[in-house]
Amino acid sequence: MIKLSVVIITFNEEKNLERCLVSVKDVADEIVVLDSFSTDKTQQICEKHNVKFFQHKFDGHIQQKNRAITYASNKHVLSLDADEALDETLVASIQEIKKNFTKEGYYMNRLTNYCGHWVKHCGWYPDTKLRLWESSKGHWTGLNPHDKYELFSGDKNAGFLKGDILHYSYYSVADHYKQVEYFTTIASNAYFEKGKKAPFFKLFVNPVAKFIDHYLLKLGFLDGKSGYLISRISAYATYLKYKKLRALHQKTTK
Repeated sequence: MIKLSVVIITFNEEKNLERCLVSVKDVADEIVVLDSFSTDKTQQICEKHNVKFFQHKFDGHIQQKNRAITYASNKHVLSLDADEALDETLVASIQEIKKNFTKEGYYMNRLTNYCGHWVKHCGWYPDTKLRLWESSKGHWTGLNPHDKYELFSGDKNAGFLKGDILHYSYYSVADHYKQVEYFTTIASNAYFEKGKKAPFFKLFVNPVAKFIDHYLLKLGFLDGKSGYLISRISAYATYLKYKKLRALHQKTTK
């Protein structure tokens, strides 16, 4: 049976962290937390659960998640965010795969809770993620803040596990808007560094397209009020990202 390290990055996650830690206790041979100098009770919660606790200044989601893996003692790693937890079916699937780890990595579905509602549409489910792997076989990549793990050999050596990661994303609509403000700043800066442009028409066309995609094409209306809010705020986030990107370009031309 393989030894499994569960790796989590944190910053002020006292609201979520204990639920995450409890959910992995039956699959983890060690739990590693890399914290970005939290000012709440994150460290005390880790100490309560016998977590290997480390701290490093946050320099990007991708950078921090790749760094966190280096603190793991075992080569097989399960990566979670602090606002995530394993459901019982996924726990059982991981327990079985620990006995016979035949792939380089394993995908699993993620189910998101939005203000108390489990979202099944809007393009938010199944939201399949590669979260369990042999750490020498891949790395975190993507464009901040949208990180993703990729195997060097591609998905031909990847498997799939039954069960869901339960993602407790937003407790209120205000939380969603706050995250949009934060993520669009990161995204616009990442786009700017990549040399991406923001033509004026994108401020209007792309948000409308985003709303249509989430609410109609991906059946967000079936999630009721939550589906409408998610679609509307996602459209606003698209607008805000390009607005901030345009502002960065305009600043450099002055």
